[in-house]
Amino acid sequence: MPGMWWVVGAVLVVGLVAAYLIWTAGRVQRLQTRAESAARALDAHLLRRAAAAAVLAERRYGVELYAAARIALDAVPEEREAAENDLTRQLRAVELDPDDPACEAVIAASRRLALARQVHTDLVRDARAARGRPLVRLLRMGRGREWPRYFDIDDPTLSVPADVPTG
Repeated sequence: MPGMWWVVGAVLVVGLVAAYLIWTAGRVQRLQTRAESAARALDAHLLRRAAAAAVLAERRYGVELYAAARIALDAVPEEREAAENDLTRQLRAVELDPDDPACEAVIAASRRLALARQVHTDLVRDARAARGRPLVRLLRMGRGREWPRYFDIDDPTLSVPADVPTG
């Protein structure tokens, strides 16, 4: 019967390796899916901020801010980062009054965008790290999906004047 223990041990090792590989493949897929979801959420927040900035520009701040907001809304994916950075610069150039509902909408949208950007960056980092592991690359566990991409924009958080309390 000593040969039987060898077979049982081999089956146990194969089972553990298979379980680990299945768990790893599932983790890679989950991280990839979460990074893709975060990219969609980030896109939605970018659109909300640009739309709020366009409304604000129509009411108060004029052509340059409106143009930057429209360019951000209409930008193709390859030009999106530059358009969003330009919109951020335009928003920082104007003095925003948190008591004005249109300004408050832009400030709130910018804060939510900053949070969405951080979540997206964290999830992309985690997904890229998981997909970059040697075993994952060797077994091509991430095939069929593009590598998650960072969205490189300036910090979109807008500062409000210090003497004005925010609610």
